[in-house]
Amino acid sequence: MKNRKVLIVGTGIAGTTLAYWLNRYGFEPTLIERAEQLRTGGYVIDFWGLGYDVAEKMGLLPALKEVALPVDGLKIVDERGKRRGGIGPRAIRSMLGRRYLSILRSDLAKEIYGALGGGVRTIFGDTVTRLQQDEAGVLVEYRSGHSERFDLVFGAGGLHSPIRNLLFGAESSFEKFLGYYAASFAVDDYPHQDPHVFVSYSVPSKQVTRYTLKDGRTVFLFVFTAREKLSIPHGNAQAQKQVLKDEFAGVGWECPDMLRRLEENTEIYFDAVSQIRMEKWSRNRSTLVGDACACPSLLAGQGSALAMAGAYILAGELMLAEGNFQVAFANYERSLHPVIESKQRAAQKFAKSFAPQTHAGIFLRNQVTRLMSIPFVADLAMGRMFKDSLSLPPYESIQPSA
Repeated sequence: MKNRKVLIVGTGIAGTTLAYWLNRYGFEPTLIERAEQLRTGGYVIDFWGLGYDVAEKMGLLPALKEVALPVDGLKIVDERGKRRGGIGPRAIRSMLGRRYLSILRSDLAKEIYGALGGGVRTIFGDTVTRLQQDEAGVLVEYRSGHSERFDLVFGAGGLHSPIRNLLFGAESSFEKFLGYYAASFAVDDYPHQDPHVFVSYSVPSKQVTRYTLKDGRTVFLFVFTAREKLSIPHGNAQAQKQVLKDEFAGVGWECPDMLRRLEENTEIYFDAVSQIRMEKWSRNRSTLVGDACACPSLLAGQGSALAMAGAYILAGELMLAEGNFQVAFANYERSLHPVIESKQRAAQKFAKSFAPQTHAGIFLRNQVTRLMSIPFVADLAMGRMFKDSLSLPPYESIQPSA
């Protein structure tokens, strides 16, 4: 097989899934991650659909079910904590059946990385600063100063992918800002707890949700609207915390308690809610996978699942093409592009109802969630978001042509 030596930039969900399948098919992947170790913390994701199918093929479901969070539904409350709406487990099962998990995003990534079994070379604390592609391969220069040649390079660095920037130019050329920001952090010993239930509170243009983890920590997710992107350097935690304090000051419910706990937290997720829209994902011997090229947005709820599906398809097509990257990249994009575009359109519509901008919008959203205990209402309200139009080919059981 040709073009076996490959570099995958990013140890998130897309990158580790791609490494797993490429390694299984006889390629020689190397992972590189700018962080010093696998990332921890983060927010809770809903995991179903194509990603669930890929996890099953990888034999990960028993481990994922062990770390998954028990969820009995969503409770929407008013400023006094009184229930005003929500979604119960019956509605979730109606839409998704039992092939569904709620899990910390970092726990999902950890389990996928663990499935590599130490068999994939991984470089932590470094990243790629320059790519030079030619007919023979790709010369990669690292931030640490040394360089290395690979046959192929894959950008799996998420929404802020450095490889996308090197291959295609500035992030702003491909980012579609949806008008929201999201922030998440976790604390110990939070006094207000509702085991197994997401509890959410809204005022116009702002929403906060909390969930108690198995170890007693509580994770908060803040969402607020913004007319344009904020001029905050990525990773400036103090500036991000100040924005949250300003946005949620005087909002009510438990927000004062949450904001008081903000300063003690050393890890915070804070980012624009955006999509990445690109006509092409590949350039010569390099291509993108996951949120780097096909981010549907955090509010879509399927970014991780779609990242796993994309990595599975990309690896499978490379195996079938026996390393012929031109054929494999074209088939990968042809298979996945229409699915991603459909999911992005649905996510953009859904985002408008996630943090309603008026009291009337909040009231309407709450009433719709009450009705979602009726199966056909649940399917009508959320069916497009949850249904997949793509069936995954059984690459792992297909032998490439001679």
